[in-house]
Amino acid sequence: MNTDNNVKLTETAETSDYPYVIEMRNITKDFPGIIANDNITLQLKRGEIHALLGENGAGKSTLMSVLFGLYQPEKGEIYKNGQKVEINDPNDANALGIGMVHQHFKLVEVFTVLDNIILGIEPNTAGFLRKKEARRKVVELSHKYGLNVDPDALVEDITVGMQQRTEILKMLYRENEVLIFDEPTAVLTPQEIGELMHIMKGLAAEGKTILFISHKLNEIMEVADRCTVLRKGKYIGTVNIADTTKEELSSMMVGRSIKFSVDKKEAVPGETVLEVEHLTVKSKLHKKNAVNNVSFSVRAGEIVCVAGIDGNGQTELVNALTGLEKAEAGSKVIFCGEDITKKSIRYKNTHGISHIPEDRHKHGLILDYSLEENLVLQRYFEPQFQNHGMIRFGEVRKYAEDLIDKYDVRSGQGAVTTTRSMSGGNQQKAIIARELDRNHKLLVAVQPTRGLDVGAIEFIHEQIVSSRDAGAGVLLISLELDEVMDLSDRILVIYEGEIVGELDPKTTTVEELGLYMAGAKRQKTKGGDAE
Repeated sequence: MNTDNNVKLTETAETSDYPYVIEMRNITKDFPGIIANDNITLQLKRGEIHALLGENGAGKSTLMSVLFGLYQPEKGEIYKNGQKVEINDPNDANALGIGMVHQHFKLVEVFTVLDNIILGIEPNTAGFLRKKEARRKVVELSHKYGLNVDPDALVEDITVGMQQRTEILKMLYRENEVLIFDEPTAVLTPQEIGELMHIMKGLAAEGKTILFISHKLNEIMEVADRCTVLRKGKYIGTVNIADTTKEELSSMMVGRSIKFSVDKKEAVPGETVLEVEHLTVKSKLHKKNAVNNVSFSVRAGEIVCVAGIDGNGQTELVNALTGLEKAEAGSKVIFCGEDITKKSIRYKNTHGISHIPEDRHKHGLILDYSLEENLVLQRYFEPQFQNHGMIRFGEVRKYAEDLIDKYDVRSGQGAVTTTRSMSGGNQQKAIIARELDRNHKLLVAVQPTRGLDVGAIEFIHEQIVSSRDAGAGVLLISLELDEVMDLSDRILVIYEGEIVGELDPKTTTVEELGLYMAGAKRQKTKGGDAE
């Protein structure tokens, strides 16, 4: 074993006969105001896919960060093949053959995909980098596992889904034996998820051990052999997937029964709140337009979903609507009868547009601000929160605590918690609380339930429907087909930057929707016959 990386082994065991490749025994990890892991034991068998399930903030990512050496536990021990090990940092974990795909990507945005994958283990001879060799290996892995990334693209220019695939390639490149996938499907399309499930099964068949953290019960039921459930930092139990049901797992996770369908009455659309005319946005990656001459409308009291495979122009479409990106000449965005195409982001915010962004870290939060500061980011200048230029901190605290309670945003120190220290799901709930609470006429929601557990998804869906029923128009962008079919009143399918179909969720099927998303089917004209 590599003692240079401070990996220490004690005790002895016949590793070939020992039933567990990894054991985490009685792990306890504290943060200010919260016990994230409370005496948790986790045992992983060699060659199995083991799911780790729990609510947002249940302690899943913390436990994995302990295993990967990012955190040191206050109590507990870790064993590899029956031998006690000390994992002081990720280098120790890698030396032990433990790799991790992080929920929040660990990528250098100004580096290329290739540079990120080989960072820290660059192949070299006498100090000279052998980049061609590394590139060849990355391309081979990309093709072998169907990840299809461009090794020469800058990370800052690729989609969130491509960034996720880059993280997976980092782990495969290092040939790790124990593979931790922390919410790996949160930003993948249904097709990509199916491919990843196939990849995971293949890796397990090769003898690799996979620890799969997910909120998506269907995925766990499909791919996992066993599942360990955490709730509020405590171990609830481990079950064989073959012997349980989705309903039983959800009950173990949240402590109550969950509705898996969306209850909503028939939409009663009113006046048009958003009219998009001939919207065109240039691509940063290639010569074709990312959004090409797109026109559609959203009315008050309806949920219109833009469905499509990731990377077909959804990001650029939303950025142009909300002001994060410029539209080309001739494009028009009409909001409540006013041309807002060139208006500022603040103008759009203060005049009734709420936006749940795709990338919560880049466009949704200031991670080193407190939770309460993030909750008033777009409203701190209003009379409720300031007086003659001075922030009324008491009002900010009261408002934040009300939202935290209403939306069940969990954090170690309440309103004063540094947002960076919160779990990804609770960061997402904070954004949703802020955007839904504002007096909005249009809600632009991009993958609003990404990374949320089933209980939180149920609640957020209810809130989006309530927003619709209160008279707001909702433009939903989602990669989740179940969410598209359950929430939408109308579906617009986007393919290669163009709207190729307008569908009624009550009369279409998932299979038909999939054909439009893949470009195999297209309506000749709006409401016309399909090709």
